[in-house]
Order: sequence, then C-alpha cells, then structure tokens
Amino acid sequence: MKIGILTHQYIDNYGAFLQAYALREAMAKAFPEDQVEIINCINVKHFVINVGGWFRFYKDREGIKEWLRKIRIPGIFSKARKKYMTLSKVCFSAKQINKMGYDYIIVGSDEVWNFKDGKGDAKVKFGHGLTCKNLVAYAPSVGKSSANDVIPSYVEEGIKRFKAISARDDLTADLVEHITGNYPTRVLDPTFLSKFPKAKLKVPKKPYILFYYCEHLPKKIKKQIFAYAKEHGYAVYGAGECDKQYTDITVDLAPFEWVEMFRNADFVFTGTFHGAVFSILNERPFKVYLTNESRIKKVGALLRELHIPNRKIDKDFKFDLEKMRDEIDYSVVNEIIDEKREASIDYLRRVIKGK
Repeated sequence: MKIGILTHQYIDNYGAFLQAYALREAMAKAFPEDQVEIINCINVKHFVINVGGWFRFYKDREGIKEWLRKIRIPGIFSKARKKYMTLSKVCFSAKQINKMGYDYIIVGSDEVWNFKDGKGDAKVKFGHGLTCKNLVAYAPSVGKSSANDVIPSYVEEGIKRFKAISARDDLTADLVEHITGNYPTRVLDPTFLSKFPKAKLKVPKKPYILFYYCEHLPKKIKKQIFAYAKEHGYAVYGAGECDKQYTDITVDLAPFEWVEMFRNADFVFTGTFHGAVFSILNERPFKVYLTNESRIKKVGALLRELHIPNRKIDKDFKFDLEKMRDEIDYSVVNEIIDEKREASIDYLRRVIKGK
C-alpha cells in the first residue's frame, strides 16, 4: 500500500519541518510493510514568499554579520529535506499527485487548512482535484481562520470528502464540527509522536537562557531577563532568530540543531506553539508571551490539555530561574502525553486499513 503525506514540507520553518518529519516517521513505524512518503508538492507562491522573508534586514535587531548568517537558512533547510525527509518526486498540482497512485493521502499537520492565509492556502490541501478516495486529516490547523468566518465553498465541500478528521486545537475542531456536524478526534501534534536525532550543540556547553520568537515582549521585562542572566552567569541565545543582545549568533541552525538548543536550555521564553511543544518535549522550564490570536488559542489549548498552568507572562513578571525551575511537574505531564500519544497512533491505525 502507498501512503502519502500532504503538508507544508517545503517551508523553511522549524515547526513545519519537524512535524512533517515526525508524522512520516510515526506512520512508517505504524505501517512498516507499506510505502510511506511525504508528497513533495510545492506551492510556488508560498515557497517564494517564505524564502524571501529570510532576506529581509531588520536593523533594530540584527547587524550585517547576523543577516549574512540568516540568509543561509533556505540552503540549510533544502539540504536537511534532502537528507532526512522521505520525499516523493517534486510536483505542483493535484493532477500530478493523482499520477503517483496513492492508496491513502494524509493531510496535515501545520496550518494546511488556514483558508485566510493568502500565502499558503491551497485547494489541494482540502482534497480539491484529488482522485484518491481515502483522504485522512491528521491534526491540520486552520490557523487564524474560524467557523465564524465566511467559509469558501471549496473548504466546506473538501472537508466533507474526508474519510476521517482529527484536530490538535480548538479552532480547527470547531470549524470541522460546524461543517460536518461531527466533532473530530483530538490528537497530539505530530512532533509528540516521534523522537528526533541528536545533533551537535552549536554553542558552548554552559548554562543558557533560550528565546524563540517571543515578539513584543515588553522592554522592561526583556531588560530584566538579560540583567538576571548577566548577574548569574547565563548566556542568552535565540533559537534560529537574531537579536544584537544575544551572546552569540545562532540564527543559522539546521532543524535538529534547533531541537538540540531546546534540549540543553536552562530556561525557554517563547511566543509560539512549537516553542512551547519543544520546551515540553525536553522537560524544560518555560514561559510564553503570546500576542497572536491564533497562537493564544493554540498554545492555551495545549497547556490546558497537558495540565500546565501559569505559563503566561503578565505585566508584573519577575524572572527568577531558580524559583521557576521546578514549577512544572513533568512526571504528570508525561503521563498525559503518553496516553494521548497512544490514542493518536491508534487513530491512524484505525482509519488506515482499519487496523
């Protein structure tokens, strides 16, 4: 049997790469006798806009050295995809996908159903034009789209074609229920389903605090964190991002090097879903500062599901790493993850070949 995964594998983004890789690995383990590959279907518009974004120069947070390192990222991701992803031949349309003869097509994860995203929205991700009769959705995200928006007809018609649908967040689950009348199976993000290879840590093995896109964090709070780091001998790095204040430049990381930065961090500050996920996967103490509406809902739902309270930074936040180091009981969190991971894999087995 031939199984294809349709996602955003072509994007130079750590979350996009790692969830595509993890879902393929989990599927290959669950179906060892079958051919499982990521469909290397490229949305040219989305790809070009994403690559172009890495060449922007932000003078407030990066110098020429940082920028020259940052523009290496598209090449780094291209090399990583070739080395670590099991990909089909390159294609650009539903017609070309149909010629590959898939028995099942798994759509997801990532924001593949964000129909309000002018860059990444693609009808094929809703099954439009696909002749494969076995369409399955694994944790697709609608991003900032919702059931309260004007829903395009191709979205409604497409979602109704799916043999089975699962969701990792509330907005997606609500949209699916609105369209189909059925609440989808809740599953974990694919990054919880597989382990990631070890990589060489790109910074000295000394204590450090890690930032991953904690945008709009109030200056007084950020200043306080850097002052604490200096006073207590901690380095401060960004995971694949630039800031002139960081101890060193760590913007040009390969995907598994990025994971390694989380594995070794003493504390993490993030404003993203996968920043929270990889803090949790690596049992790191962390805090989130969320300003994007869809991230607020996605991260909030994740933290509630895993019973991790009080991770949000408020205006009165005072950083003290030693006091915050053991705020999360990861023995409890891991029990919940183990149970949900088993249920998520079981969902895939049930909807594919009825195993």
